Amino acid sequence: MIAVDPTEHARIGSMQYAESLPLADKEVVLTFDDGPLPPHTGRVLEVLASECVKATFFMVGRMARAYPDWVRRVYNAGHTVATHSHSHPHSFRRLTHEKAVAEIEDGIGAVGAALGDPRALAPFFRFPGLGNSKGMESYLAERGLMTWSADFPADDWMRISAEKVKERALSRLEQKGRGILLLHDIQPVTVLALPELLRELKARGYRIVHVVPAGPDRPKTVTEPQAWVFHRARVPVWPVVLPKNLNEPPALSAPSALSFGFPNPLAESFEIASFDGRGPAMTVSQAGLTHRSGAPAVWPPVPGATAAATAVADALPAPSLADLNLPSVFGGRHFMPEPAAAEHRAAVEAPRPAQAAAPQRPPRAARVRAASAREDNVSPRAGDLVAWPRLLNWGYTQP
Repeated sequence: MIAVDPTEHARIGSMQYAESLPLADKEVVLTFDDGPLPPHTGRVLEVLASECVKATFFMVGRMARAYPDWVRRVYNAGHTVATHSHSHPHSFRRLTHEKAVAEIEDGIGAVGAALGDPRALAPFFRFPGLGNSKGMESYLAERGLMTWSADFPADDWMRISAEKVKERALSRLEQKGRGILLLHDIQPVTVLALPELLRELKARGYRIVHVVPAGPDRPKTVTEPQAWVFHRARVPVWPVVLPKNLNEPPALSAPSALSFGFPNPLAESFEIASFDGRGPAMTVSQAGLTHRSGAPAVWPPVPGATAAATAVADALPAPSLADLNLPSVFGGRHFMPEPAAAEHRAAVEAPRPAQAAAPQRPPRAARVRAASAREDNVSPRAGDLVAWPRLLNWGYTQP
């Protein structure tokens, strides 16, 4: 049981509002609308009593006038009695302000008269058909009434079987994890579905929570403000990222710079950030990154990197250009570039002075952009053939 103060939280129910009841996971509040109506309301009371659970009944004023003894029977069974307008208009939003106020007040008056004591009536109200409006929400808040929506319905007012009612209630509850369930005690299908629904809730470890208004003899339940904000259950995402154990050595050695074909011959070492972002960075020499030279570098860096590198000594090495039968830019112990083919030779001539006139303009000297981002004019002796592509296999031009 939880006791709530309607003046502190005026609107609840995630179907329409940002707040809902401060329930823990696997806690459910049962609510029944539109009654009382014999014999269905009586059967609902029997099922609830057999499982020792309490619910909240939002009653319609004209139904309370027709069956006042059933209103008192619901209250005497220990359930919470609230109101649901006087005549349950389906187009509540379209009513004028005066008619909407009359629906609210007449319903409160009829249910309170059936109880015989207005203090027995809970200051809870649910719009018929959940037809809320800003004006009426403000009116209810000024009146000291808590507006109830719901967190999920069971669709028991539709033309579906009792099995479908149970399945929809359970599936929607599983998606949200907790919340206010909307049912109707005037529907025969609800009476048929309720016993199996309660037994299944108990089998799955759910608990039924009874909500009552706080009062002088019943202090409100202490809750944190954040508990009223309804957080939807997280939907599983794919792929699932497993937490990384920093003490676990990696299964594969880290790929080297040569594995991707972008060497940096001018750098003597590389600085690799730590995996967790808190530890110091690890400096690895150029030789350690080169394929098959020295101890393999491990990634991510872990405490005791030497031990981790030893543990993966038998793992497959990172691939290099040689493994793919591609020429390495600067060669190496395991691969040497083959002689340049004739079609890859570029004729380079010395630039002619600007003041010399000629019928035809000779070819310009080749410009080569190296990895160091420097641009040089290469002007060898006229007539020489230089094998540019095989020495530097990117960023070359020829006349």
